[in-house]
Amino acid sequence: MTGIRLIAGLGNPGQEYEGTRHNAGFWWVDRLAAEKSIGLKPEKKFHGLAARLTLTGRELWLLEPQTFMNLSGRAVAALAGFYKILPEEILVVHDELDLPPGTARLKKGGGHGGHNGLKDIAAQLGTPEFWRLRLGIGHPGSRDAVVNYVLHVPSREEQERIDDAIAQSLDVLPQLISGDNEAAMLKLHTKEKP
Repeated sequence: MTGIRLIAGLGNPGQEYEGTRHNAGFWWVDRLAAEKSIGLKPEKKFHGLAARLTLTGRELWLLEPQTFMNLSGRAVAALAGFYKILPEEILVVHDELDLPPGTARLKKGGGHGGHNGLKDIAAQLGTPEFWRLRLGIGHPGSRDAVVNYVLHVPSREEQERIDDAIAQSLDVLPQLISGDNEAAMLKLHTKEKP
């Protein structure tokens, strides 16, 4: 069974974007890095901040592309290509409009649902067959309001729910690294919601 070897959290670089919903993927990677007491460092050849760690006896790369969301694939493809990491060994953590805050869902492959980060990663890898961890941020209700919505800070209640979803999804990391993705999905998708 193939385990996850690269986790790419998506977001936009720069202080003005730090707390915005679109940066939920960065929040996830930051939380894991903080829990493991590791720092991500600028890696020019990977167009992002990266760190390598060993979890459950396996090597894992963390990546936060610094290319802006629409060009996320450049960073993911550069690191994956350099270390010969296959698309099915990649987990992309991103904000998801179609899920309410507090929800986290795993899936492999599929469309990009209008998410420009996913769209670019699929284009750069030449396939959509990578794993996604979708962190719900809710939907503003109108398609016209989406851009403004994702680039704004969530309410305190929403932020707490998103943080809970991040914590719950971090719980299934050992299964993802060992390649037991079905067990990870089952555990995450059947968690009791508070």
